[in-house]
Amino acid sequence: MPPDKAPPAPAASGITLERMRRRVHLSRLATWTAIAAGPIALCIAITSGPTTVQAAAAQAAPARPAAQRSDPAGFAQLYVGAWLRSSADDATSAQARLAQSMAPDVELPDRVEGAQPGPESVAAVRSAHRSGDVWSVTVAAQYADGRLRTFAVPVVAGRAGGSFTVTGPPGVVAGPVRAKAPQSPYRVPVAEGRLLSSVGEFLSAYLAGAGEVDRYLAPGVRLSAVSPAPFGGVTVQQVRAVEEAAAAGKAVDGAAVHVLVQVEARDGDGRWPLAYELALTARSGRWEVTGLESGARLQDGGRS
Repeated sequence: MPPDKAPPAPAASGITLERMRRRVHLSRLATWTAIAAGPIALCIAITSGPTTVQAAAAQAAPARPAAQRSDPAGFAQLYVGAWLRSSADDATSAQARLAQSMAPDVELPDRVEGAQPGPESVAAVRSAHRSGDVWSVTVAAQYADGRLRTFAVPVVAGRAGGSFTVTGPPGVVAGPVRAKAPQSPYRVPVAEGRLLSSVGEFLSAYLAGAGEVDRYLAPGVRLSAVSPAPFGGVTVQQVRAVEEAAAAGKAVDGAAVHVLVQVEARDGDGRWPLAYELALTARSGRWEVTGLESGARLQDGGRS
């Protein structure tokens, strides 16, 4: 290259280098400013383009419809109880005023003189989210004579999640049908032996205060007895296990079993058939309780 063409090259390199330094400086300044402003600003400073920023904001604060956050089951249960116990002939009663406050546009029942009293108990048995803020709640009412009536109640939930309104009269519907229960995995009978004795003594301590519960627990397990003890005595009726190792009931160190214990508990009011799921582990020739489980164990080992 001729001598008179050489000088411009360093000048161009110097300009490029200066631009790079300036960009680095501005980038650092933007990053530190974003850190000072908070994590959301930092995401904006690091990412580029509106799509990326919007995705980051969506991940940071996922939005859910208010209706999905507010199940009106309890509200519908209270309303049906008040509605069934009220009468159009006495619209100033406490129950009538409560029902009208929860459903201003719904008429009260027109009860005849001498009609049977309202239900003994009312319970919400199912909630179905229809669309938007609209729900349908199924409520069951049980009467003293054994009758059971089931009502479908239309409810609207407020956007903020703290307000509800019954939008129409309840409708009498068929109640939920009985579901088919899965096959129990507790198929191994437990014969007389240490395992049977251990579960019986533990439940006697747990339910009837017959001794200390801690003596039947594995190291590190914490479980308090029912207090005050509700029963005067507990008798084991049947024990079935999941694992075949429980059949003989021998406490082989390290063996772990899961059992379903059916007992008869007695108090001043009668005898009560109860059932408990226990997890036990063998240690030093004895069975120790490692867990008191609740719910029915399903065929695949999950919980219902």
